[in-house]
Amino acid sequence: MHPTRKAVVSAAALLVMAVSGCDSDAGATAAHKDSAKPGCPATLSRAKQAVAKAEEANAPWRGPTTGPKAVRGKTIVFIAQTLTNPGVAGVAQGVQEAAKIVGWHARTLNGKGTPDGIRAAFKQAVGLKPDGIVIGGFDPAAAAESFKEANKAGIELIGWHATAVPGPSDDPRLFSNVTSRVEDVAKISADWIIARSNGRAGVVLFTDASVPFAKRKSDLIKKELATCSGTKLLSYTNIPIPQANRRSIGEVRSLLSRFGRKWTYSAAINDLYFGHAAPALRAAGKDGAGAPFNIGAGDGDPSAFGRVNGKEFQTATVPEPLSEQGWQIVDEFNRAFTGAPDSGYVAPVHIATAANSGGALSWDSEGYRQAYRKIWGD
Repeated sequence: MHPTRKAVVSAAALLVMAVSGCDSDAGATAAHKDSAKPGCPATLSRAKQAVAKAEEANAPWRGPTTGPKAVRGKTIVFIAQTLTNPGVAGVAQGVQEAAKIVGWHARTLNGKGTPDGIRAAFKQAVGLKPDGIVIGGFDPAAAAESFKEANKAGIELIGWHATAVPGPSDDPRLFSNVTSRVEDVAKISADWIIARSNGRAGVVLFTDASVPFAKRKSDLIKKELATCSGTKLLSYTNIPIPQANRRSIGEVRSLLSRFGRKWTYSAAINDLYFGHAAPALRAAGKDGAGAPFNIGAGDGDPSAFGRVNGKEFQTATVPEPLSEQGWQIVDEFNRAFTGAPDSGYVAPVHIATAANSGGALSWDSEGYRQAYRKIWGD
């Protein structure tokens, strides 16, 4: 077992609790454990089993073990939608780390979370004439003109959360888009709410409708919540990520005023919403380990793990393996540069809680660095 993910609760114990109907999270309140009969017995049983599997602490590397040896001397540019998004910043850091291993020059440009900022960063990136550009967390249509120029110039383009699905894309033309499957992340996030609440929850869902990937994720969460009749969606709250720092407190106050104790659970397309919501919840006298119980459906950055481990207004996160995905991006570029097909790898979903994180501040599959270095011939 990886030392940063030493499990406090074994996978076997989690499965037993799932089948028996017990709450697998030690932070559950007596009120939830003793709640009324679930409104969706069949859905609840399936959700508990899926959550138990996703909470397993061990995750051996199931990614690529073969591929082309690393070519040297390449230049790549990572365009970040905004570096205030810890998920984007975490992937950018992983790209920098892996690029150094293979002897590439990697540069990060900050789009600052605005259309003008993203367009300016993309234009600058194309002007640098790199071998590859990463579209980090934004819709390529936000900089359509520069995107087309990059395609015409023969610059390889790889996305991170740039489109709704992983893998190659013809429109927009990307060698690959690195992301977990949004369907899996959304489903397990909703299942966690269904399972933990015993099928009885009043839910607030936070999204950023300006990002197609994020909007689709929240729509899928909404759809999965609807499979349980006892789970009620109280509010579908749209706050663009770049505005979350200034809008979340006011929105949370409004939600508390409207729904009071009916608001028992939250899901958000990104963990950072709960970092911004915490002051309002604290000011309202809410217990950091109590309702509303919050799960982030991405990205699992260190601050999110800190809140989860400290039971500070976030109970769980469905983390992207951020550093690992940065390394994957470099590997995908290497495949593109050598004429090989993309790897086809998609990371599995995982749920991190205080019970299974072992105090870690991130989550990645075990052994990914060793696997990629072996492929690259390092």
